[in-house]
Amino acid sequence: MVAGALALSLAPLARARKGKHPTDLTQILDQMNEASKRLKTVSANLEHTKFTQLVNDKSTESGQLYFRKGKTPEIRITIQKPDNKIYLFKNKKGEIYYPKINQIQEYNLGQNSELVQQFLLLGFGTDTNELKKAYKITYLREEDMEGDTTVLLELVPRKANTAAEIPKIQIWVSEESWLPAQQKFFQPGGDYLIAHYTGVKVNRPLPSSAFELGAPSSAKRVKMN
Repeated sequence: MVAGALALSLAPLARARKGKHPTDLTQILDQMNEASKRLKTVSANLEHTKFTQLVNDKSTESGQLYFRKGKTPEIRITIQKPDNKIYLFKNKKGEIYYPKINQIQEYNLGQNSELVQQFLLLGFGTDTNELKKAYKITYLREEDMEGDTTVLLELVPRKANTAAEIPKIQIWVSEESWLPAQQKFFQPGGDYLIAHYTGVKVNRPLPSSAFELGAPSSAKRVKMN
């Protein structure tokens, strides 16, 4: 930890790890909720793996995730491999910058803003009471993930229109931080997307530049909706 204040802010999370590992869903959700209340910022290494059943193809991209909690949460995802691109979600607007073609695609998220953030940040700073309203949640088991003990939860959307797009989600929640170590989004037809997080840092100060697109003024803007 880089500062005493940070160590104090994370101390309750560390204490929660001691003793029996909770396997009761209510206890798990309570721990996640407590972690959510304390959460202000997150930075992490991110790896996305997408599997497409029809062509039996698996592709992977990697980069960093930055998140700042607030009345309107701010999210920046910087993909570095295999191709550079930057996603920025801020003020109910989504932007994607493609450096190779120097183009910014701009999306007005409107009422879909909260839904987009929910999927991008599922389990990061999420009120578990809201999770229970949106999903039927089941505890599956404990699993070791790279030396970290996690609890595996399965979420099934309660709304039919959401379930038609994503029938099921699995989240591996670290018992160290009570934040997601991995999420798996199942899609119809056997497709899925895995988001895997490593090097997670919580409540460290992040510069304003972490939540800017960083594109040059010469970049062409294209409104997508």
